Amino acid sequence: MSYLEDEFGFLLQEHTNQQPVQEPDSAGKSSSAKAAETGEEGSPLPESQSKPEEEKESPYPGYSEETVTNLSNIASQMIAGGYESECCQVYMIVRRHALDETLIQSGFEKISIDDVQKMAWENLEREIPIMTSIIKECASVHFPKEHKLVHSVFSNYPSLSISLFSNLSRGILIQFLNFAEGVAMSKRSTEKLFKFLDMYETLRDGFAAIEGLYPEESESELKTEATTVKGRIGEAAINIFSDLEHSIKNDHGKTPVPGGAVHPLTRYTMNYLKYAFEYKSTLENVFRDHSKIERADSTSRPRFEGDSNQAGGGGDQDNNQSPFAGQLARIMDFLDQNLESKSQLYRDVSLCCIFMMNNGRYILQKIKSSPEIHCVMGDPWCRRKSSDLRNYHKGYQRETWSKLLGCLAQEGVQVHGKVSKTVLKERFKNFNIMFDEIHRTQSQWVVSDEQLQSELRVSIAAVVIPAYRAFLGRFSQYFTPGRQYEKYVKYQAEDIENCVEELFEGNASSIARRR
Repeated sequence: MSYLEDEFGFLLQEHTNQQPVQEPDSAGKSSSAKAAETGEEGSPLPESQSKPEEEKESPYPGYSEETVTNLSNIASQMIAGGYESECCQVYMIVRRHALDETLIQSGFEKISIDDVQKMAWENLEREIPIMTSIIKECASVHFPKEHKLVHSVFSNYPSLSISLFSNLSRGILIQFLNFAEGVAMSKRSTEKLFKFLDMYETLRDGFAAIEGLYPEESESELKTEATTVKGRIGEAAINIFSDLEHSIKNDHGKTPVPGGAVHPLTRYTMNYLKYAFEYKSTLENVFRDHSKIERADSTSRPRFEGDSNQAGGGGDQDNNQSPFAGQLARIMDFLDQNLESKSQLYRDVSLCCIFMMNNGRYILQKIKSSPEIHCVMGDPWCRRKSSDLRNYHKGYQRETWSKLLGCLAQEGVQVHGKVSKTVLKERFKNFNIMFDEIHRTQSQWVVSDEQLQSELRVSIAAVVIPAYRAFLGRFSQYFTPGRQYEKYVKYQAEDIENCVEELFEGNASSIARRR
């Protein structure tokens, strides 16, 4: 029995000597692939020649079928001879050490809930992807192989194999659940959302992958614990979105953005949502599950009740009926309200319109560039947003250029049937003063979206230049050529066009260049 115990341990440890054998083969395959990519001479051998049958990947963690058969025979002999505990002890020591070594090489550490809560976010942020990757690998690779190995070695003793596998793997799962719970209990902030969702997905997918590896009762316990922790992480994600909503509502900054440019709050919110929508299906599940819990709870918040009333996009997609769509709609509404409030910080109504156009176009472009967000918000919402932008454009045209065009009106220039030079001089003088001020001011305004900038310039040129050219062509002849003409006719039509092209550059250099 002592000899069998030694032989049993030796065969179990033999897998560590078999792993390096696979490395040259792996390297060889990489070299062949590289040669194929670079066009070098030579070609890889056919699959049947390049990889002998015995070297093909085993369903066991590093053992051949022959080795497993020998282990099973020895285990049966030892148990029949009354050495069950010794046999199990050797098996557990060797396989636990091997599995621990594998996980340690992947970066696995045993971290308590208290340790997690004490960790700085920078350190925890690095630890989360390591832990999620390890659990995914355990669920898809390590645990299924360990399960097959133990049930093959102890094939005549199913209850024993179940106990050994549970003792070998359950501790790792509990360790991850404790880690995940510690993460869920950590202080929440908006930048943590994406790592939280990674943990949520791992708990959802990883534990689903190990179904059938444990007895029904044990599996049920693990599922219950995983569901509880998953729910806490989901609730943390919900609260983070609520915090984002509140931060938008409570952003009461009184300093206007220079030049009416896109506000930092707009950029942050839209970029944040764009990244969040990479987890769209997960967030839909989180909000839907939370909504069910809220409705079942007598203290549920109204915000998650009545899914069909919470759709904000107004589109035809079913996703718009979800609680997550309602949350997104509220965030967009609060952002619009906040921007409307911030636009009032500008004394110039025209600049107020430019500010709303800049931010509205930025929001619309971000939504259209993300099929996921666009799907949730819907085409009707986008059309309403586009309509708002057109209205702000009309408001800008009216506030900025209506008075200027009044100087070019032909009505009132003639007095008693003759052109009044006094009125004409006043008209050109006022036009020059007003246009100089518009050019000086609005060349410092910012329109960073090239399409919007072009649309504004084209619309201005289409209104101002024909009117000025017609007025100039009809009345410039009434000025004496020379000093008088140059005094009142400051601009030619081409000069107006060049000045319009300098608007919304966001700096004063255009003024200096012209001067």
